[in-house]
Amino acid sequence: MIRRYLDPITEINAIRRQINDAFGDLTSEALTKTDWAPAIRLVDHGHEFVLTAHLVGVTAADLDVQVTADSVSVAGVRKAPEASAEEGTQVLYDDTRYGSFQRMVNLPDAVQNDKVVADFTHGVLTLTLPKVVEARNKVVKISLGGTEAPAIEAGEA
Repeated sequence: MIRRYLDPITEINAIRRQINDAFGDLTSEALTKTDWAPAIRLVDHGHEFVLTAHLVGVTAADLDVQVTADSVSVAGVRKAPEASAEEGTQVLYDDTRYGSFQRMVNLPDAVQNDKVVADFTHGVLTLTLPKVVEARNKVVKISLGGTEAPAIEAGEA
């Protein structure tokens, strides 16, 4: 039996061409220049979540934040700076992504979306998302005498 070994690079390029033919060129300039997503951090503090999104270059007017009981959506647009009218001025390098973005974060526990506190300072969006009472960590003191003690929230004990 004779086995042919093909060049792996040639095979990869052939597969890439087939994918591009089927789905369009996914590496087009238009797609790579406008697609970006801000970095997001979600921290659980027990009684609340704190979500931080890094949105440098985005103005509050270009930002849309929506909070449901179980998710947070951050959408907006980062506009490219206008070209300078000065003669002899040219951008030599710009690695910043511009265009629209949207991030959706599913929350592990339900939050009180009507009590969210937002802060947008120096391009950093901070959302404080208080959990609903049922989702907070509760400690129940068990009495051995047959009477139940009331539940208390974590941190009160």
